Amino acid sequence: MRRQEFEQLVTETLDALPRHFRRQMRNIAVIVETAPSQELLKAMDLWPDQTLLGLYQGVPLPDRGYSYGNVLPDQITIFQQPIEAICRTPEEIKAAVRETVIHEVGHYFGLDDERIDELMEP
Repeated sequence: MRRQEFEQLVTETLDALPRHFRRQMRNIAVIVETAPSQELLKAMDLWPDQTLLGLYQGVPLPDRGYSYGNVLPDQITIFQQPIEAICRTPEEIKAAVRETVIHEVGHYFGLDDERIDELMEP
């Protein structure tokens, strides 16, 4: 999939979030990268046999106090190659992008992996 198409899937997922969540998202950048670096995978103890589909870096919303300000934006990174590697069809890629973006947005809102998984179950 071309990068522009992949980025559009990320944008569509963000635009489809409920409005009350979108309104609370401040000081955050969402970017697409080709793949996580080997250094990042090692730092997260995911190297060499695992990969990373997305990553939230920053201060979760519930942890921001009154003194929070004048800081660089938090960042959500979505990694294109690992997502494409686990998918066989464009529909699977779209679903994986949606799940990954929502998962990382969940971290922004202070949810842990277990709670995010519970919320994403059908």
